Amino acid sequence: GTGDVRVHALRDCSIRISQGERLAITGDSGAGKSTLLHILSGLDAPTEGRILYDGQDIAAMEEKELAAFRRKHIGFVFQAYNLVPELTAWENILLPHLLDGTPADEAYLKEICGSLGIGDRLRHMPYALSGGQQQKAAIARALCMEPDVLCFDEPTSALDPELTGEVLRVIRQLAGRRTT
Repeated sequence: GTGDVRVHALRDCSIRISQGERLAITGDSGAGKSTLLHILSGLDAPTEGRILYDGQDIAAMEEKELAAFRRKHIGFVFQAYNLVPELTAWENILLPHLLDGTPADEAYLKEICGSLGIGDRLRHMPYALSGGQQQKAAIARALCMEPDVLCFDEPTSALDPELTGEVLRVIRQLAGRRTT
């Protein structure tokens, strides 16, 4: 924003995250948690400063290069899932591979979907899925390229409390030890 509506979401922010590290960003609503995640993942650009990934400044990348970088290195689960409504759950999960023009390891993806409990819902359109099922499809999509980094914006917001621990356990298991 500008003028009276200008908001400094992040100021004098510096963070170092090591490979394989797991962390949670907590704070009040409006504190800048989603902004920080979006900037760290290259979805938004900082107005100043750098975002270094293995020594490479992703904030300085051109949009096409940055999009390819994100597909290969960063899996992101959006708070609103961002499933494409015209695609089935399976097509949404495969979308990063389709955009990248690379073959998907379908056995690996079906294992993920089975572990998340949506293996029987892959032919359904997003509108035919519950909020929790949509979120699980978004998690599978984030894992499909076996990214180095996984970012979750409110990862369990649509899940029943009893499913939250189970889904977090599956995410940890599927992400592996080297995934941040």
